Amino acid sequence: MSSIRVHSGSLFFDFRYRGQRCREYTKLADTPANRRRMEKVLEKIEQAIATGSFDYATFFPGSKMVERLAGPTLHAAAKEATKPRSATPPFRAFIEDWFAHSLPSWRKSHAATVRSSIDTHMRPFFGDTPVGELTKADLLQFRAEVAQCKGRGENETLSAKTVNRIMQTLSQALGEAGEQYGFTNPAERIKRLKQRRIDVQPFSLAETRQILAAVREDFRPYMIVRFLTGMRTGELHGLQWRYVDFERRQILVRETVVRGEVEYTKTDGSQREIAMSEPVHAALLEQRRRTGEHPFVFCTGNGTPLDNDNVTTRLWYPLLRHLGLAPRRPYQTRHTCATLWLAAGENPEWVARQLGHVDTTMLFKTYSRFIPNLTRTDGSAFNALVASVIDTPTLPLRAASRGSGMALSTQESPR
Repeated sequence: MSSIRVHSGSLFFDFRYRGQRCREYTKLADTPANRRRMEKVLEKIEQAIATGSFDYATFFPGSKMVERLAGPTLHAAAKEATKPRSATPPFRAFIEDWFAHSLPSWRKSHAATVRSSIDTHMRPFFGDTPVGELTKADLLQFRAEVAQCKGRGENETLSAKTVNRIMQTLSQALGEAGEQYGFTNPAERIKRLKQRRIDVQPFSLAETRQILAAVREDFRPYMIVRFLTGMRTGELHGLQWRYVDFERRQILVRETVVRGEVEYTKTDGSQREIAMSEPVHAALLEQRRRTGEHPFVFCTGNGTPLDNDNVTTRLWYPLLRHLGLAPRRPYQTRHTCATLWLAAGENPEWVARQLGHVDTTMLFKTYSRFIPNLTRTDGSAFNALVASVIDTPTLPLRAASRGSGMALSTQESPR
């Protein structure tokens, strides 16, 4: 398990000696130069342990471990030397076997994510520790260190969602190891970190109209389809003409593009048929005149699928800046479509199917706060119903505010 690790920005030694796990902390910052210095010391420690000449006090004077490990009898040392090693393989070897065996069942994009988690976080931390010797405490320490890693963009650290995903992958691997070698998965009872709820930020109908009017003419059909179908980015970029049914006015979502590769959709539920509205139908007819000779509906000049990063950096964000709109991810077009469908009074079950959800649970969880404002629902229909069958004075409802959803107040009518 010998390795150099980091805690709270400082490096420390992590190794095993006489059957005990030893951690010796330093005040050295986590820099490449400091890591190289400590790796040379760690090599000397490992050599001394292997030859039986390791003196803990020489390497770490003043450490609490000196007293704990002091004065072993020759009998105890011999007993430790002959102690049978763990029957489970080193984590480093097992995780590679697990990855190779799992690879056929994964999408390429998921495999790339798992590969990154293994190489960046798991192997450096667990190293050659026998997989059966990992404890819940080891995994909690691992999670604590992962949570301190640098996040993407402006995020100081990795998000709880990312940390949970890494821990879930680790738990799956250890669960498989437990079944093979007969031990309990130490990750089973580790609770997930609480994730912040991220509010969606759909565009208003006026903002949508503004964007569609200002976008480059050659990308106008693309934007119309993006805003008015609720398709995910990969689904839109992976759409091929063979999946556009003009006769039935349907878009058949069957494939997606992830990192330039055409793959199966995100889930089975994502396989769906999206009804074309009139603007979408007209936009696709226009697009067919431009790219009909290529397999992909929205593509580059040589017929390859659009690159998401290229569209985002060269078209999307410059357009929002030009219009003076707050920067929002292109994915918000999907949320915009959902809120517009709901605002139009479409059946929630139909909306869920159009979005590729198996039921309305996600729909109401994600968009509930937009439904009252957009549909002008204020409880007056229910009030009229009960007032007609219950002999009580009419209780007119007064909306607390336009942005307050169903927060209502009552005022008793004068007698």
